[in-house]
Amino acid sequence: MTGPAARRTYLDVLRGLAVLVMIEAHVIDSWTRASDRATAFGWSIILGGFGAPLFLFLAGVAVPLSAASKARRLGDDRAATLAVQKRGIEIFLLALLFRVQALVLSGGPPATLLRVDILNIMGPSIVATAWLWSLARSPRARVAIFASVTLAIAFATPVVRAFGWLAALPDPVEGYIRPVPGLTNFSMFPWAAFVPAGAVAGTLIESARVSFVERRVNIGFALGGIAIAVLAYLLSFLPTPYAHSDFWTSSPSFFFLRTGIMTATIGLVYAWEQRYGWTRMGTGRDEQRQHAARVSRALRLLGQSSLFIYWIHVEMVYGLISLPLHGALTLGQAWAALGLFCLFMLGCAALKMRVADWWRRGGPGVLLGRQTPSNFQKQA
Repeated sequence: MTGPAARRTYLDVLRGLAVLVMIEAHVIDSWTRASDRATAFGWSIILGGFGAPLFLFLAGVAVPLSAASKARRLGDDRAATLAVQKRGIEIFLLALLFRVQALVLSGGPPATLLRVDILNIMGPSIVATAWLWSLARSPRARVAIFASVTLAIAFATPVVRAFGWLAALPDPVEGYIRPVPGLTNFSMFPWAAFVPAGAVAGTLIESARVSFVERRVNIGFALGGIAIAVLAYLLSFLPTPYAHSDFWTSSPSFFFLRTGIMTATIGLVYAWEQRYGWTRMGTGRDEQRQHAARVSRALRLLGQSSLFIYWIHVEMVYGLISLPLHGALTLGQAWAALGLFCLFMLGCAALKMRVADWWRRGGPGVLLGRQTPSNFQKQA
């Protein structure tokens, strides 16, 4: 097969997996009682810890894909860069609005408005990565730039986090550079590095203009990602060259372990989507294949609604609406509740898509019996 590469729905599926992991992290953390926070709980948290880096990584994947698409449509790389950067700014503003919403709905001290969360890091990182994309014209040069910035941030993290002079900065500023207790869930070092790391993969995907090349790229992701993860894991047992470094927070080994796993997952999800993504329902195929196709469609829907689900689910899990569940469930009960909550989120995503489609088709004008421009064109 040598035709143009099809729509990359496997990235939507992977984003849907990131949604599930994100929800798992929050539900298990918020609803599990203290007496059940033992070994199995720890593994649940480790799994949930992949949600945030995967979202940042996929945001990076989208930067070169979106910029290249806009450049082809507009015929102007600068305009394309600005369009992607505008999206990054919007995400940062949404992060601030999200904190206002949390304060209004659940209360708390005004200082929570300054808390640094994943969207606070994602927005500026997208802006910076789009600027890096504009610095070069060839895929090879862009890969080199993105990889260099990724390496620089990852290897500088233990050093930057140990800088004593950062303590002199105002806490809201320091919190964007390194963690500040009570203020920072995420910081630029090392979290921002996941975005240019994803842009490396996105550049390679974008340059694969025909399907057989894209298949080879994804095989490379699967094999190369596993190799990176294994190498990072083995290197983590060697003596660290840093005076201050913690494996679970600032270690470059842990960063590249996660990056390798996420890169490999792109290739694996690509293979899944190629096999099951477009299975037709009701065509007499075996039941297992039909079930896999339904799973693929559900994940795709979650992935296409990822920002919306992030926006609504955090308050539902941590806010006043679920207060009786906070720290009240056994680990098994929390996992059962997680399953029901994920189905509820899937229903919310489906409803959101229906409302968005209705709005595009005329929305309030349809209810009021008014004609929209598109309706006039159709009648003409």
